[in-house]
Amino acid sequence: MGRLMSEFSYDVPSAVQDLLERSHRLGADPTVTNYAGGNASAKARVVDPASGVDIDVMWVKGSGGDLGTLQFGGLAALRLDALRALTHVYRGPDFEDEMVAAFDFCLFGKGGAAPSIDTAMHGLVGCAHVDHLHPDSGIALATAADGEALTRTIFGDQVAWTPWRRPGFQLGLDIAALREANPDSLGVILGGHGITAWGDTSEECERNALFIIRTAEAYIAEHGRREPLGPKVARFARLSEEARRAKAVALFPTLRGMASVDRPQVGHFFDTDTVLSFLEAQRHAEVAARGSSCPDHFLRTKVRPMVLDVASDAPVEEMITRLGELHQEYRAAYRAYYDAYATADSPPMRGADPAIVLVPGVGMFSFGKDAQTARVAGEFFINAINVMTGAEAISTYAPIEESEKFRIEYWQLEEEKLRRMPKGKPLASRVAFVTGAGSGIGAATARRLAAEGAHVVVADLDVESAVAMARELGSRDVARGVAIDVSSKDAVQRAVDEAVLAFGGVDIVVNNAGLSISKSLLETTERDWDLQHDVMAKGSFLCAQATVRVMKEQRMGGDIVYIVSKNAVFAGPNNVAYGSAKADQAHQVRLLAAELGELGIRVNGVNPDGVVRGSKIFAGGWGAQRAAVYGVKEEELGAYYAGRTLLKREVLPESIASAVFALVGGDLALTTGSHIPVDSGVAAAFLR
Repeated sequence: MGRLMSEFSYDVPSAVQDLLERSHRLGADPTVTNYAGGNASAKARVVDPASGVDIDVMWVKGSGGDLGTLQFGGLAALRLDALRALTHVYRGPDFEDEMVAAFDFCLFGKGGAAPSIDTAMHGLVGCAHVDHLHPDSGIALATAADGEALTRTIFGDQVAWTPWRRPGFQLGLDIAALREANPDSLGVILGGHGITAWGDTSEECERNALFIIRTAEAYIAEHGRREPLGPKVARFARLSEEARRAKAVALFPTLRGMASVDRPQVGHFFDTDTVLSFLEAQRHAEVAARGSSCPDHFLRTKVRPMVLDVASDAPVEEMITRLGELHQEYRAAYRAYYDAYATADSPPMRGADPAIVLVPGVGMFSFGKDAQTARVAGEFFINAINVMTGAEAISTYAPIEESEKFRIEYWQLEEEKLRRMPKGKPLASRVAFVTGAGSGIGAATARRLAAEGAHVVVADLDVESAVAMARELGSRDVARGVAIDVSSKDAVQRAVDEAVLAFGGVDIVVNNAGLSISKSLLETTERDWDLQHDVMAKGSFLCAQATVRVMKEQRMGGDIVYIVSKNAVFAGPNNVAYGSAKADQAHQVRLLAAELGELGIRVNGVNPDGVVRGSKIFAGGWGAQRAAVYGVKEEELGAYYAGRTLLKREVLPESIASAVFALVGGDLALTTGSHIPVDSGVAAAFLR
């Protein structure tokens, strides 16, 4: 027996630890299964705390979990006697949905995940360990037109075949019957779907699963046609890496806007060899039009991609025009697909825009509600490419019928799974570009926006600080650190291009980069003046200009927030260059708000004062200069600023970040051209 787990409140046998370790190994290998795809189980005897009697229990990966990261809490534990007794109340394939609800009455102990639709497959098979996986080679066999014959040729009696059946209780019964009729078999190929393997021990089960996968891979490699999708076509030849990235940047905002007609999306770009080779092949469009087959694939990629059909070296303008036409055709076709198969009980259509867009010579653009979902969708379509190519190499790719795809995509159980998902954060699906974000106000703003769900591009002159801050915020699906010199048009464009390549576009811009030199008029040099105006006035202009181009192409509106200053309206001592640069920024807010409103772009400002803590500006000399002006010690400057305010409270970087979020979080959606003072109350800086 193993340890007592609080999630289950009983002694967990060592077989469960074996299950978790096996799951992690299988889930870590993309040739074995995809993210959140497949499931694994283990059966063992435990003492029932309620009766003191030994009973048989099964632990299986729960609904929505990922094998590679599976933990104890992600397992569903079920009594086998109760689960198998469901065969007496099962009313047939037309009543599959009610069986998932019945699994709840078989649960053992407290805690754990909700049982998935594949639970019966694991529980009804008479082996202690079962793996259900979605390997590319296995699905290639499963989707081959003569997959059953190929399975016999490759495996003989070692591996069985079952034709396509929607996941559920009946499929579990079918597989259990196959296993009983073929007790020496290692597993089964599930037509149109994947593989299932079993064993009396965890090691045997894993060995059998890998045998099926590697044997199928070897057969395809040895017997498959060299160019299964036809020869390469010069018209679709891959561009150089530099040219691909340039075209991706030019196309991505427009594509993101197309993918976001029904609901906002974030993007991910792939130009891997697998993608580019597929798109160079003569028959790529024909095969792609058949769509993916495995439910895990098309639930994330939609039933088929949108494929651009112009030459890879065509001008960007021609590509965009054609993409617009294809997008309208795609939406009409998806609507027709929904109308053809929807019934009175079907959930509403979730959106008619493509999740995958293929551009020959350039790459693949994938979309989702956030960057991780977009990336995973693309990874799933790469799996689908491997499946299509593998099936065509040894046969003809023959995915499941569209009517069956619809039954899966709009299955009530899938709808309920979506309803169980937590509500998205306020800035989910939005991309924020924050300058000067390596420290101080910019860093606090980046943290706040990321905490509210935004994808954040941390831009800073100090690229090491930018990268460190991005890592603090999370994975590359959450944040990216980029170098930027806001006074250089080319440097600004490079940073914005990186943002576009990372997430598909930009929705929120925070013009925060700044510096300050405190000198009187006669002490201020021309260089002092130019430097402060170049960074703050010119820098804000350049960042706004570059990002508005992206927002205009997206047609999704947006927000620009200027971090200005109390000094934009207050005539402080020894402050002519800084104060006038801030006044320039303040008027940019008003001018751009008036100009960009018709595009749905809001432009607002925040006027801080006395933000000392964490500020590179104050630490870099400005603090000492201002302390000298006011006749206080530098370490007492924050308290001095607080003491002269109406509220007598120090302003922190987080205070400014809160104001930024207030402007972009949705509650002030009808506010533009405004400035919010965050200065703890400075009467001389009241806006009039």
